Amino acid sequence: MYGERLARWERAAQWPMVVAAVVFLASYAAEILAHPGGVVGTIAEILQRITWVAFAVDYVVRIAIAENRWRWFWRHLLDLAIVALPVFRPLRLLRFFTIIALIQRNTESMLRGRVAIYTIGATALTVFVAALAVYDEEKGSNGPISSFGDAVWWSFETIPTVGYGDYFPVTIGGRIVAVGLMIGGIALIGVVTATLASWIVQRVSMENEQATAATEAQVEAMRAEIAELKDLLRAGQPSPATPVPPAEPDPRLTA
Repeated sequence: MYGERLARWERAAQWPMVVAAVVFLASYAAEILAHPGGVVGTIAEILQRITWVAFAVDYVVRIAIAENRWRWFWRHLLDLAIVALPVFRPLRLLRFFTIIALIQRNTESMLRGRVAIYTIGATALTVFVAALAVYDEEKGSNGPISSFGDAVWWSFETIPTVGYGDYFPVTIGGRIVAVGLMIGGIALIGVVTATLASWIVQRVSMENEQATAATEAQVEAMRAEIAELKDLLRAGQPSPATPVPPAEPDPRLTA
């Protein structure tokens, strides 16, 4: 859609971006849950900044080699947010959107048979990342979410847009994460619904094709039987072109 050069770059950069996302997630989780200090904490922060640079370089290269840059720009606003948000807000606001953007990009070429696996993996990853992000924002705020377990429970009840109201974020950053999680939950529900509808349509189509094939086979069998009966009738009757000899009179009747 945007040129062969961009397609080649995305294929080449796919796995490096996956590695960058995994490194980012591991360092982020270690920083939030283990609270490392000193050299370890500094290394975790450096790794997160390096991954941000990797995504920024990837974004710049893709928009530079895209054939229709404006169209590509408007269809990849989430990628722009990944690059631009750290300029205006702390780097932690980048963390949630980085993983979601990578999932979105890697699912564009997925077949329907792999959508179920993707949905399960994306849901688990989204819940985990959202729990980390909201716990990072809410700890020390004296709000309902005071532990990582509370954050995980909040993520599970928020992603399907249910929300019992027992746990909720009170900080601005936590509420931003909540909005992103709700939007992601709606998107995942849409994927599940579309996959189920596609599966039903496929099953109905397969059954119709099987029924049509069976009907055609029966019609062909009936045609063969009719042709065979016609051949038998032709073999047992004289041809219309052959004259029928007259019957001879009975001598007893003429005597």
